[in-house]
Amino acid sequence: MIPNPDHLVHQAQERFALQDYYGAIHFLNDVVAMGHHFADVHHLLGLCQSMLGQPEDALSEFERALELNPRYLEAHIHRGIVLNELGRLEDAHRSFEAAGRAEDVTMAGFPAHVAGCLANQHAALAEAYAEAGAMEEAIGQYHRAIELGPGFSDLRYRLARLLLESARTLEARDELERVVAEQPNFVDAQAALGLARFLSGDASGAAEVWQECLARRPENARVEAYLAMLGRAVE
Repeated sequence: MIPNPDHLVHQAQERFALQDYYGAIHFLNDVVAMGHHFADVHHLLGLCQSMLGQPEDALSEFERALELNPRYLEAHIHRGIVLNELGRLEDAHRSFEAAGRAEDVTMAGFPAHVAGCLANQHAALAEAYAEAGAMEEAIGQYHRAIELGPGFSDLRYRLARLLLESARTLEARDELERVVAEQPNFVDAQAALGLARFLSGDASGAAEVWQECLARRPENARVEAYLAMLGRAVE
């Protein structure tokens, strides 16, 4: 049975609360290995690595979280703390300033940090619905999450995956096209976009995006399998 990513994240949060940072990293790495690149996962990885005295690795994770969600207030703050510890004072100051700007922004009528928290709550509820097999309710919750956080590429990607699973291929493609346009280095979203293009009848478009995936992440087994499938389909 494939483990549920939200369950793994919950286990990681429990380990973090117990100060078992290595245990938390183990669960979070499992989530990432499954192809789920979520801003909150990378943020928590960064916190664990910071607590273990690995500031450079922590910094990379905070920056990955901010690529996925540029308004992630806590990631800006923790990035600034690590930069300050590394003696990169000007960079730290800019990170704290970015946190202040993120806090001042309003989204869907809420302060940005409140909207972000609400968006993540809707996303968690969406995953619970999906796990129970209630796909329409799950998709509806993700739509509400996206309304609250339109720039949250990780949530839009999760919505697109559910749309693909529900055979709503064109809707999934629209969401993934936007994610990849905003986050061109989001390889998992690229791979899913290729699948959406293939399923919507655009084989050449699928091949193009999958080749780009391999250029960014060689020996990606999933993408190699997609390309093999495509090769058989056009024979």
